[in-house]
Amino acid sequence: MARAAGLRAEAAHHGALYLRLLGAQVRSQATYRTALLLDALGTMLITAAEFAALALVLPRFGGLGGWSLGEIALLYGLAELAFVLMDLLFGGFDAPNLSAHVRAGSFSTFLLRPVPLVVQVFGSDFALRRVARIGLAAAVLGYGLIHTAHAWTFGDALLLTGSVLGMICFFGGLFVIGGTLTFWTVDSVEAMNVLTYGGRTLISYPMDIYGQWLRKTFTYVIPAAFLSYFPVLHILGRPLPDGLPPAAAFLSPLVGPLLLAAAFVFWRVGVRRYQGTGT
Repeated sequence: MARAAGLRAEAAHHGALYLRLLGAQVRSQATYRTALLLDALGTMLITAAEFAALALVLPRFGGLGGWSLGEIALLYGLAELAFVLMDLLFGGFDAPNLSAHVRAGSFSTFLLRPVPLVVQVFGSDFALRRVARIGLAAAVLGYGLIHTAHAWTFGDALLLTGSVLGMICFFGGLFVIGGTLTFWTVDSVEAMNVLTYGGRTLISYPMDIYGQWLRKTFTYVIPAAFLSYFPVLHILGRPLPDGLPPAAAFLSPLVGPLLLAAAFVFWRVGVRRYQGTGT
């Protein structure tokens, strides 16, 4: 009991430290409100233009691989919402951000402070401009929910919630892996962008429109198909590919945390091997 109480107190203390770091980030960025507003607007316009182009073109072809605009909006909104939330939480681990600290030598100061390293990295990059994208992603997801011919149930809501949480953990894990690699490479590894930003784009659309080798790679090698594609297929009453059982649609809350746990094991290895850059 005493140990459990101690762990709870320690977790509460670390949570308070994290919130204080976020507060400092927010106050710093809110100082220049016009710049923040323009930055947020520009970030929103990129996503809005991407989906608007799809919404304008797709009706002319009657769908995409048998998927209606509403069904694709469901996939797109899920992926965008999860990725933006992940980017808010794990932005400090993103390779370009972490590699800047490694190059400048400021990462070494993280190791000297009497604050857990992970808490510092989590609180080192909280971009307010990304918050605007949450509303836009929610709007796209809402469009998909309304324009999908399906009688929604509470079980469907739980399945989609688990899908979002799984994607947050999955892509957060990829951010942690990409950031850890900078301990050896100093600069970010571009191949990781294929898995993070490329993977997010890939699962925003029905995976059956891709070639067989790409679909199988992102199903059995990199299990991105389990994150949102399989859950949406299950909700729409469509069979899963390759004869997979319906239970595979419920694995997103398991796949994501497993990758995140493995990523933090790799992170601990990287931190132990970190020797600085001499700056």
